[in-house]
Amino acid sequence: MFGVSYIRIRKHYLHLPYLVLGALEFAVLFGTFYLLGFVLDQLGAGAGRAQTNAGAALLFALVMSCGTLAMGVYFAMVREGFASMFFRTLVAFCFLGGLALTILYMVLPNVSPGSDKLFWAVLLAIFLVTLIRQLFLKVVDSDQLARRVVIYGGGEFAESLMSDYQTNLKASGIRIMGCIPDSATPKVDSRHHLPAPTDFYRFCQQNRISEIVIAQQERRSSEGGQLPVDAFMECKLRGIDVTDAVTFYERELKKARLELVHPSWILFSDGFKASRSRDFTKRVMDLLISLSLAVLLAPVMLLTALAVVLESGFPALYSQERVGARGKVFRIYKFRSMRQDAEKDGKARWATANDARVTRVGAFIRNTRLDELPQLWNVIKGEMSFVGPRPERPEFVEQLKEQVPFYNTRHYVKPGLMGWAQLNYPYGASIEDARGKLEYDLYYSKNHSIVMDFLIMIQTVEVVLLGKGVR
Repeated sequence: MFGVSYIRIRKHYLHLPYLVLGALEFAVLFGTFYLLGFVLDQLGAGAGRAQTNAGAALLFALVMSCGTLAMGVYFAMVREGFASMFFRTLVAFCFLGGLALTILYMVLPNVSPGSDKLFWAVLLAIFLVTLIRQLFLKVVDSDQLARRVVIYGGGEFAESLMSDYQTNLKASGIRIMGCIPDSATPKVDSRHHLPAPTDFYRFCQQNRISEIVIAQQERRSSEGGQLPVDAFMECKLRGIDVTDAVTFYERELKKARLELVHPSWILFSDGFKASRSRDFTKRVMDLLISLSLAVLLAPVMLLTALAVVLESGFPALYSQERVGARGKVFRIYKFRSMRQDAEKDGKARWATANDARVTRVGAFIRNTRLDELPQLWNVIKGEMSFVGPRPERPEFVEQLKEQVPFYNTRHYVKPGLMGWAQLNYPYGASIEDARGKLEYDLYYSKNHSIVMDFLIMIQTVEVVLLGKGVR
């Protein structure tokens, strides 16, 4: 049983079993490339090419591992099943990996193994990592290794947690054994009820429980809450983790469940901290990346502008007011993807699915995110960062601040071209969607770091290639 199944790297939670899987896959990729190259060299199949060396094998393993992260393979493996995982692996290895390695071999021809070695290495790597992942899921999902959890509470919070478990957590090495209701009228289905034990520690020992999650609706005794503090303290001091529900959500689903968030969580948690050194490093990184992309993608931006003008006339660009860091309003720039009369009455509207205002060129540049490229100028000016919560229009912000609790907290982080919410939540076009996205924005605001920003940038490749979150 995994006693501690996660670690924190710069405050971002990472599941330890999947880090182990990633390291194992990296070793397999390295070994596959190196040994296959060695065998082909001995057979003379690689004649005329550079001999396989550790550096070339290391480059192959690194590029393929980055492709795996970029395509969200581990997420698909847990939540979407074998077919999705295999498809993403093919894209990661054959398209992303092949393209990246081709470019790198042009720059570093001495490490190029030749097309024959690369073909067989990719083919063998796909077979081996797919086999390893299937074995891994069987091991992690087994009752012997799963982390057994019990929920204390039976109200709406516990019901919500059980629902999310059935949807998102069942295949992630967690077993929620049931709920111990804390009231006479629980909302959790009676099938999941557990009788309240007289000795919590012995109950945990007998049932191999490694964690108690407190999802109590009311904490104060005057409001009907009766938390067995002494029993939970004994469990904590004797090695059983005792966790509140908001921390459990943060750790397992990488979001802050809005119904569970209180001001004290923001005030007293170990996140939401300003850092001048982090801000300086992030600003330098923003400038380096945005200036480099502006130069490299200048021809693409020119062609995009030409396509927009040819279809629907000038202007190719449009700008809108958006709310930035600390509520400062700025103008964001995009390639125009809608008709020129999209908001002819001057009233702000959410974009909708299959929005009739979107032009044919506009649909393409939205799907490929080419319409966002002019925002590199916003990044260069310092109004936006490369990674951060997506900025909203002032008209929507005023409405959302009134209807969504803690909405304004997202404005204490500089908005970005790409964000944690965009990776994990579909396109938002309603108050309820804004609540869902805010749960991920709160997680990012609390835990963001340069390491997390790099992970988001890598994983955004999946958003672009698969057209996720586009309307």
